[in-house]
Amino acid sequence: MTYCVALRLDTGMIFASDSRTNAGVDHIATFSKMRVYEKKDDRVIVVLSSGNLAMTQGVINILEKHTRAPEGTETIWTAASMYDAAELVGDALREMQRRDSPFLAQASIEANANLLVGGQIGTEPPRLFHVYAQGNFIEATDDTPYFQLGESKYGKPILDRVVSMATPQKEAAKCVLISFDSTMKSNISVGLPIDLLWYPRDSLRVGLQHRVREGDPYFTMLRSRWGGGLRRVFSELPDPDWLE
Repeated sequence: MTYCVALRLDTGMIFASDSRTNAGVDHIATFSKMRVYEKKDDRVIVVLSSGNLAMTQGVINILEKHTRAPEGTETIWTAASMYDAAELVGDALREMQRRDSPFLAQASIEANANLLVGGQIGTEPPRLFHVYAQGNFIEATDDTPYFQLGESKYGKPILDRVVSMATPQKEAAKCVLISFDSTMKSNISVGLPIDLLWYPRDSLRVGLQHRVREGDPYFTMLRSRWGGGLRRVFSELPDPDWLE
């Protein structure tokens, strides 16, 4: 399975994805689920993916194949807006669905795939989209400034309690990593390493890319202190008097 998160903040955007794929407890592999398209001073577009790995890799390959098409063909590098970029991703996903879904269905294999597409092109404000398996998509708003993919339920509570558009970037990154720790604690199908990217608003270039691996000092400290803090707060809460 997968867990991916993307946040749109006043100061920029944060993208994070785990790297675990599995087809059973004895077949676990690592694949990056983050693809970055950066043309400095022009655009930064980040694509996060979840679902059938062959489908999502096919989408990325179609996007890259389009860049070799005849001049005048709209590509991820020439799209005039982030909406247009999301349309290209949705179209590529539909192409994969048309090509592979009938054959996967014959083998009772799900062809589900979802993608997050976010970033900034030119003077347009940063935007974030969730592209569904059918190729249609929705956009993040000021009221709902983040999207998740995959095993979202375990890491959602901390995001709902902490994240808003005004959240500072370091607090938001810390919240995202706690969200991942909560997910990994409850679901073995999500695991390290975590790919993390920070995009500063209007910079039109990647600010930071970091891979959190097993033994990462900060992440190890964070998960230890977060778990200990939860147990401490829990122990300080009064017991229900109606059970006496």
